Amino acid sequence: MGMTMTQKILAKHAHRDSVSAGDLLVSQVDLVLANDITGPPAINEFEKIGKPVFDKNKIALVPDHFSPCKDIKSATMCKRMRDFACKHEIKNYFEVGQMGIEHALLPDKGLVAPGEIIIGADSHTCTYGALNALSTGMGQTDIGCAMASGTSWFKVPQAIKVNLTGKLPKYVKGKDIILTIIGMIGVDGARYQSLEFTGEGVSELSMADRLTICNMAIEAGGKNGIFPVDEKTIEFLKERGVTREWEAVTADEDAEYARVLDIKLDELVPVVAYPHLPENTHPAKEGHAIKIDQVVIGSCTNGRLEDLEQAAEILKGHKVCDHVRMIIIPATQQIYQEAMHRGYIDTFIDAGAAVSTPTCGPCLGGYMGILAAGERAVSTTNRNFRGRMGHVDSEVYLASPYTAAASAITGYITSPEEVVK
Repeated sequence: MGMTMTQKILAKHAHRDSVSAGDLLVSQVDLVLANDITGPPAINEFEKIGKPVFDKNKIALVPDHFSPCKDIKSATMCKRMRDFACKHEIKNYFEVGQMGIEHALLPDKGLVAPGEIIIGADSHTCTYGALNALSTGMGQTDIGCAMASGTSWFKVPQAIKVNLTGKLPKYVKGKDIILTIIGMIGVDGARYQSLEFTGEGVSELSMADRLTICNMAIEAGGKNGIFPVDEKTIEFLKERGVTREWEAVTADEDAEYARVLDIKLDELVPVVAYPHLPENTHPAKEGHAIKIDQVVIGSCTNGRLEDLEQAAEILKGHKVCDHVRMIIIPATQQIYQEAMHRGYIDTFIDAGAAVSTPTCGPCLGGYMGILAAGERAVSTTNRNFRGRMGHVDSEVYLASPYTAAASAITGYITSPEEVVK
């Protein structure tokens, strides 16, 4: 029996000829990631082992969730990680001013390549599957052990094949695709399975689209999401200075899948996930009765340059509705700077939006945009669980940057084509 992309990567890193779904194995990893929330507990576990780090060049530490530090507790956690990085000479430690949201920063820094295994103490580590890597989130104890050993344990997942066909309509992006899929299969529809994307429609997707889609594989319960390598992937890697050897991984023709999903891109429309689950999807054009108080564009899901470009395209010449607070957070310093050069930041400020330094901030209810009881937000983040962005009686609606920007203008959930001049 053939293997899927994910299974091939696991087999190679575990030094096996083949693996099958359900196998338990110990595998080498190429990069270990932690942030300012998960890093300190992982460091505590690492120090119990009493060994040096396995490779100071293969650990990435990114203070992005509560950084720049919002209070004494967050400052203490960041200091713990900073001191550890200094003691062990961690090459890929990114301080405020150089850092960004981890899952946008690592690909842009060239730290991810096809065929690699990346594990992180953050559930959205699955983002890097867009680059044909096996990337997945793990617990802090696992990460602490991996920093010492360079290995981790895996249960080989089954896979769901997602066959993409057709052309993308205007204003339909990666966020709409993954929300549509989650709406079809539910938040546990891919539980501990790999979402493997294939088909002629893959070429329709930008790398930002693919990163967004893989980022939210976990919202379907997935172990990981993964795309094949094509010319867009190769160009992305070249632009980010990836010069080390890597090997593209493709699924065998006789690979076994738990199920196959056929997604016709031509038939998709902009969608919004209503509270309080990402599976609760509805066409954006049906949301006119839902008045909103806040819009957030950013996060590891949709804070990339292409996302800001889409928001600026919609906001150009418009004003944010008087009763709406709009917060825009570029995912990295480099993205922020390029957005300034292209005039996007001027567009945002002219429209009445606030622009923040890179941070996860409001996505996890941290800071920079917390909701009060009864308030509603349209957000390009990845989760809309009860209390996710503030008070338990607030509501979060997930959408693409196009839809979020359109909604900021009207003050209610709006499909982007409705506000374009």
